[in-house]
Amino acid sequence: MEVLTDRPEDRFVVGTVLHREGDDRSLTILRNIHRVLAGVPNGRVILLESVIQPGNVPDFGKLIDMEMLLIPGGRERTADEFGALFARAGFELTRIVPTASPLSVIEAAAR
Repeated sequence: MEVLTDRPEDRFVVGTVLHREGDDRSLTILRNIHRVLAGVPNGRVILLESVIQPGNVPDFGKLIDMEMLLIPGGRERTADEFGALFARAGFELTRIVPTASPLSVIEAAAR
């Protein structure tokens, strides 16, 4: 098992929040996190979110995406969409780790 850090203040963990929000609100959240991490060496944000698989591959996240579009106005995102959102907020997507659940662990480093 990899230890992420011996300094927990280097990481922000955000669980199933961004999928409830559109891009503008998600960008505001990520930019606020980035501002707090400014000057923190190796600062990272870790999301627990569904990552939509490309194409017509069956994916539980696509069902959740329909729900998010109808109820709170949010959305699920692809890996490329997470990468673009992170870049706009001053982060770089470093890795996506699938889990046995519908959620993945998505890590981005502050630039």
